[in-house]
Formats: sequence, structure tokens, C-alpha cells
Amino acid sequence: MTTSDAPVLLACAHGTSSPSGRTAVQRLVDAVAAELPGVEVVPTWVDVQTPDLAERTEQYAGRPAVVVPLLLSAGYHVYVDVAEAVAADDLHRVSAALGPDRALARLLARRVHEACTAAGAPLAEHDAVVLATAGSSDRRAVVDCATVAELLAEELGRPVTVSYLAAARPRVAEAVSSARAGLVDGGRVVVANYLLAPGYFLDLSRKAGADVDTDPLAVPEGEVPAELVDVVVTRYRSVA
Repeated sequence: MTTSDAPVLLACAHGTSSPSGRTAVQRLVDAVAAELPGVEVVPTWVDVQTPDLAERTEQYAGRPAVVVPLLLSAGYHVYVDVAEAVAADDLHRVSAALGPDRALARLLARRVHEACTAAGAPLAEHDAVVLATAGSSDRRAVVDCATVAELLAEELGRPVTVSYLAAARPRVAEAVSSARAGLVDGGRVVVANYLLAPGYFLDLSRKAGADVDTDPLAVPEGEVPAELVDVVVTRYRSVA
């Protein structure tokens, strides 16, 4: 395949009204474009922001394109919104969602260690870790999030409790409360935010009462995590 033959990469995020979240996602899209010279990398969204995916697929009608959902699990948006947007064009394909993926678990683990150190002490034996996810009414997305909790537990070498900010239980605040009840010897409750970027869900997670909260996977400043870029590139290449 030559670069002129390469399908367009439609990088499809959820969308947010948060300026920091918008910046973080755009920086990720830019970093992916830098890794794929000769590939047209175009941002789009399923909600909140425009142009939405239906508009983008119409814009690129008749041209090969790969939609990479910048979503951390496969729920309603992937199985309904994205699927409907590409249904009319045989040249448009969809990759898997970004998660679950071992690379994202490694990034989450790094975020945990960074946050604990910034809070005054490295992750300790008696600290409890809670994974905060957006949540979904789609059971498949809930299973994806539970898988990420298992991967993060392997990366950290300790149990990790999965929790949700909407649609499923336990909610993050409930998981934080339960974890705190079991703390011994001055342990802390650490919330690992399995969220792509700043926005509504990150703000909600940070109200759950944890002692330490991590940054999301993508942030509006600093280096874009290589793990995140690599997963997007891998998803594109898997179906391009």
C-alpha cells in the first residue's frame, strides 16, 4: 500500500465541552498523524462536538476510511452510533475500541505511580486502588472495564476494584467508601481514572472522596503518552 492508497483515519472521540479535554484529544490526534505520515488523520465525534461521525462519513463517501473509536470500551457508541455511520459505505471500516489493552494498563499504572508520588509518597502496600471508568448500560462495555481492572492489577501487583461513574455499579464513590473501610496502617484510597481526557466524568470522579486521583490517559500538556498513540496506530493498521 502506498501512502496515496492509505485509507483516511477518522479518529472518533466521544466529544466534550471541556476546553482541556478538547485540547488533550486534539494533541492525541496530532501525535497519531505524526506517526502515520501520508495518512490523512481527521478528528470527529459521536456527541457534543461537530462535525459528528455521520457528517464525516458523508464527507468521505466513496473514499476508503477507517474509523478508530477513541473510546476505552465498546458500548452503545461503538455498536450503534459508529456502526450506523459507516453502514452505507462499503469502503468505510471500523476498528476495535482502544480498550481493553495491556498498553493502556501500563499507562494507567504509570499514572498511579505518578499521582501517588506527587501526593507525597509512592504507592504503598496498604494503599487501595480503585479503577474509575465511565460506565455503560451495555454489558460488553462493562466486561471490557473489568478486564482492564484485571490488567491493571497485574501491572501493579495488587488487587484493583473496578467502579463506574454512570449506568453500572459499584459507582466510584461507593467503591472508594468500601475501600476506605478496609484500610489499615494509614493506607490511602487511590483512584486510577480510566478516562481518555479531562471532562465531565473526570470532574465527577474527583468528587468521589479518594486520597489520590490520577490524571486521565491524555492530558492537555506535556508529552502525549506513547502507549496511547501506539494503540490508536495499531487499531488503524489492523483494518487499513
